[in-house]
Amino acid sequence: MALPVERPQLSEEVAAALRGRIMSGELRPGTRIRLEEVAAQLGVSITPVREALLTLRGEDMVELEPRKGYVVAPLSKQDVVDLFQLQGNIAGELAARVAEQITEGQLAELTMTNQLLLRAIRARRTVDIEHLEFAFHRGINLIAQARKLSWFLHVATRYTPARFYAADPGWRAGVRDDHAELLAAFAAPDPATARAVMTRHFTDGAQLLIKHLDDLGIWD
Repeated sequence: MALPVERPQLSEEVAAALRGRIMSGELRPGTRIRLEEVAAQLGVSITPVREALLTLRGEDMVELEPRKGYVVAPLSKQDVVDLFQLQGNIAGELAARVAEQITEGQLAELTMTNQLLLRAIRARRTVDIEHLEFAFHRGINLIAQARKLSWFLHVATRYTPARFYAADPGWRAGVRDDHAELLAAFAAPDPATARAVMTRHFTDGAQLLIKHLDDLGIWD
């Protein structure tokens, strides 16, 4: 009898879940990751968890220690700053390009997505906030028509704990202001302002996450 085949994307989903838990401080540096526990928590078999940990080891998110197994790798404040600065630099460049070429129809579509996001924020629907924020930025990246640059941004933003941000009142308030300024810059059009606002959107996120991790005592 043929063995059941795991969904190809299942290990990626497990890796994404573990990245979020690591970056949000739920899994602290040095914490041992037990395959069986993760599999039970996520409702999957051991195989995709093992594959996910191999992926995360290649990203320096976890380390394999003798007689201990996988543990969360060290994460410094500078690591967080560097990750978000990289994201901000790439996203800022894409936003500047969008301001130079966006059409009225594309601006209207972005505005509609943002309105849906604002409704989700007012209703505090965390999952919807997470998905709509992703959709808003994905729309910007598609308009920029920079496939390789957008791919690098996609890789960099994998380390953003989206669920943590979506649940944070301060971040939600910042999103309202940043998106309004960004849409105004696109409409102007004002590439320099679009770049500055988008870069700040990410670097402010770094400071929010650092404060959160500090409050958890990650670096004590």
